[in-house]
Amino acid sequence: MLGRFLLDKIKDREMIIKIIHRHWFNILKQFFPIFLLILILVAVFNYLPSYFSVFQEGSLLKFLTFGESLFAVVLWVFIFFVWIDYYFDIWVVTSEKIINIEQKGLFMRSLSELKFEKIQDVTVEVKGLLPTILNYGDVFIQTAGEKERFIFRQVPNPYKIKDLVMSLQKVQKKEETNELGEMIRQEIHKELE
Repeated sequence: MLGRFLLDKIKDREMIIKIIHRHWFNILKQFFPIFLLILILVAVFNYLPSYFSVFQEGSLLKFLTFGESLFAVVLWVFIFFVWIDYYFDIWVVTSEKIINIEQKGLFMRSLSELKFEKIQDVTVEVKGLLPTILNYGDVFIQTAGEKERFIFRQVPNPYKIKDLVMSLQKVQKKEETNELGEMIRQEIHKELE
């Protein structure tokens, strides 16, 4: 589904250079509290009835089982939302532009495009010990367009992404300069004839 959605935004002569997702540690950070809650759920289900005989039979056991089941369903839904947000937040670097697809909730997606000629500045920010060790951070792209700033959040190898964007921008400028030079040469040639 996302592939078809993405292919509609890419022209025939355009090539996909890189598809970027957030770093794996980002989702692990979001899943860590969930894992702790799952451990608490398992501990409550296994140990609470053995320590309190009231929960071993009757209506309190049914209430405990219902509460734990409801808690488990809520955790699964939260895991699903975290995974959807992680998986569908992507940045696509093509030969002509950057496409930012940001999933906002389950039924809302925002898409923005940035052509390389509108890029003014690219900055990398890596904050903290773990991001430095694991080599992930934010890449900020300052633009002259409608959306002033593109942010690649928590992406792996941010310095390589910055270098890639800058090199593609230079190639784009060189192609534009060559096209402009060719147009000028053709106009001069027409005038001389």
